[in-house]
Amino acid sequence: MARELVLVLDNIRSLHNVGSMLRSADGFGVKKVILCGITGTPDRHAAQKVALGAEKSVPWERAAKTWSVVEQLKNEGYSVIGLERCKGALPIGKFRPPRKVAVVVGNEVTGITPSLRKRIDAIAQIPMNGMKESYNVAVACGIALYAFAHA
Repeated sequence: MARELVLVLDNIRSLHNVGSMLRSADGFGVKKVILCGITGTPDRHAAQKVALGAEKSVPWERAAKTWSVVEQLKNEGYSVIGLERCKGALPIGKFRPPRKVAVVVGNEVTGITPSLRKRIDAIAQIPMNGMKESYNVAVACGIALYAFAHA
């Protein structure tokens, strides 16, 4: 079963991370990327430098409020899964997502806000074995897109 994936970037500070996530989105056939809050757009040089043309191959759009994007996606039949290391998050390998999945990736420092987490259907986390507590947001996004595309 082919999944329909949408990627939601919530307040991503680094244009390099935006570019990297667009490149991963291209590789995993993401339907569109929605850039929310302070997330920079991929028409900026720093994002393009990393995206290597993915900013032209993956449809993207801007939205001011992530919560309204999440609600709209749910109304369109998407299961909205946040990517976050927090209490109650399930290991990503335990998910068997439905056909339509929206992945929400939060800010590099603060992650997904607690108020937004309440609107999301489920929270996935990527288990860590090393000393660090989390992966770089763009790396985590790539891992999650792979996991959801191939679950």
